[in-house]
Amino acid sequence: MTSAGSIYGEASAPYREENLFDGLTKQSTLEAHYQYLLERERRLLTGRLGVPRGVVLAVGCGWHPGRQLFPAPDYRLIAVDSNPDCVAAVAASGQADEAFVGHAGRLDLARASVDVVLYRQVLHHIAFQGPLRPCIEEAAAVLRPGGALIAIEPGLWHPVGLSLALANRLGIATAIHGTPDDVPLSPAALKAQARVAGLVPELHAVTYTWRRFPPSVQRLLHPLDEIGSRPRSAVLGHTLLMIARKVDAGAA
Repeated sequence: MTSAGSIYGEASAPYREENLFDGLTKQSTLEAHYQYLLERERRLLTGRLGVPRGVVLAVGCGWHPGRQLFPAPDYRLIAVDSNPDCVAAVAASGQADEAFVGHAGRLDLARASVDVVLYRQVLHHIAFQGPLRPCIEEAAAVLRPGGALIAIEPGLWHPVGLSLALANRLGIATAIHGTPDDVPLSPAALKAQARVAGLVPELHAVTYTWRRFPPSVQRLLHPLDEIGSRPRSAVLGHTLLMIARKVDAGAA
């Protein structure tokens, strides 16, 4: 399981491999969904990010810091994680140009020093431990004017998100899918926190399908994703992508 950086200096919660959903889901099913997500994320960012080159800070990078989204040489990728093994692995493999151990919300970085801050499947782990505000505010501080915070996270308002939130509340999430720290995020709250930090957010649904559906069902639902950038439908996505920009006052 991917480790997530933490404002409290801990990694994501321990993962129980013997759980209900993993026992019912084939690895090939998960892999098909993962590959589809990568392509959807690339397409959404290529068309909308508006930062064609620069320095990317991938916070809570785990084993995959996002190089597929930000290829060299246009982007210099700096990876950060609380797990030293992840940091060493991404540095050794060349997935990152630079990597160091650190914790989201407590990074000692210069203000206005990066062009993109990437939280990919990270914030929903951190939400299990404490408020997201320090992480969002930190991102806003280190972004250069014209840069953007990208958050790719599970959404609360999708049926699967609502079910997961209920499982968390009942204390049965670990038995069902292996971990208690997957906290689906409210799209409205996510955008509100970005605005409080001085960023201008826009929201997209990466997908409405679920990684545990059979591949045939996933493919049947994929056409729905084409409406995922409409404001009313974006908030209902299973996986959300928020682009929150730091306005360049000088360019206004």
